[in-house]
Amino acid sequence: MAGLLAVDGISMYHLFMNFRSSNQHPTSGSRTGWDFLTNHAHVLICVADDPGIRLRDIAAAVGITERAAHRILSELVEEGYVLRERQGRRNRYQVKADLPLRHPLVNGREVGDLLKVLSGAAREPSQST
Repeated sequence: MAGLLAVDGISMYHLFMNFRSSNQHPTSGSRTGWDFLTNHAHVLICVADDPGIRLRDIAAAVGITERAAHRILSELVEEGYVLRERQGRRNRYQVKADLPLRHPLVNGREVGDLLKVLSGAAREPSQST
């Protein structure tokens, strides 16, 4: 999965999130603040895109604190969805794409299926231009 979403050294995820945040327009009412993906999914996408990513970069991309990024990544490691390997002073991560998604509505689907869908969605705008 390394470099799955990377283009010119910049991940498509980061481009998408920066584009999304720069194009948010306030509505007449209050903003609800919900998203279609959980922070766990966002963290997983970051790790799949860049196995050597730092916690501070995950936190910045997802829009959460470093502490929250660490907690989420530790949960993904504990559940076996991500492998963590220490290399010198840094960690490298590997997403286990063959593991099942957890919700009953997506029974029979794997993490890799989700990543494929999201990486395809991130590439569509660049292919259409």
